[in-house]
Amino acid sequence: MIKPTPGGDRRQYAPAAERNRDPILAVLQRVLPKSGLLLEIGAGSGQHAAYFAPHFPDLIWQPSEPDPQSRASVAAWVDATNAANLRPPIDLSVTEAVWPVEQEARTGDARTGTQQVQAIFSANMIHIAPWKCCQGLMAGAGRTLAKGGLLILYGPFKRGGEHTAPSNAEFDASLRQRDPSWGIRDLGDVTACAGGAGLTQTEIVDMPANNLMVIFENQA
Repeated sequence: MIKPTPGGDRRQYAPAAERNRDPILAVLQRVLPKSGLLLEIGAGSGQHAAYFAPHFPDLIWQPSEPDPQSRASVAAWVDATNAANLRPPIDLSVTEAVWPVEQEARTGDARTGTQQVQAIFSANMIHIAPWKCCQGLMAGAGRTLAKGGLLILYGPFKRGGEHTAPSNAEFDASLRQRDPSWGIRDLGDVTACAGGAGLTQTEIVDMPANNLMVIFENQA
């Protein structure tokens, strides 16, 4: 659940983002490149971007968020953090045929400071969205990631068609009650979707609270 921060500014606060940030950070510190451009998909409240970016001072962190209210929260967290490598959020919907970053991702033109996307990070997005958003994420990652670039997902997944914990089954039911197109995705389906976009699964990391971090590499 996302709540306003005390004091009445635009920053929203998600308790789960605070709880999971350090375990996620430990994985990111191990796998992320030292420099380049990282695109965060579905930045939500903006807490993750604000917390993670300062730990990677030579990595440009670009948050994105399609919801205007959440994007305002991300912008407020960016302003409060004041990290030189943390950019203001952009409006990006993964189902768009062309993402706003694609021109930058493709050119690598040093004259304009543009470069390819070296990594994409997305936490808790594909289960709180229709399946077409997972498909759009994979297609966009395949288009924008540099060769060898990483797509890193965090969240709950089914494995072999089964939930990994009763709490995940309950969460899945609550999501589908809110919107029948939502729901915890099976890791096999997600991996197959990624493969269709030229992405190969390279690692699965067990995380607290029955979540996973799943890492894909762009082979194109």
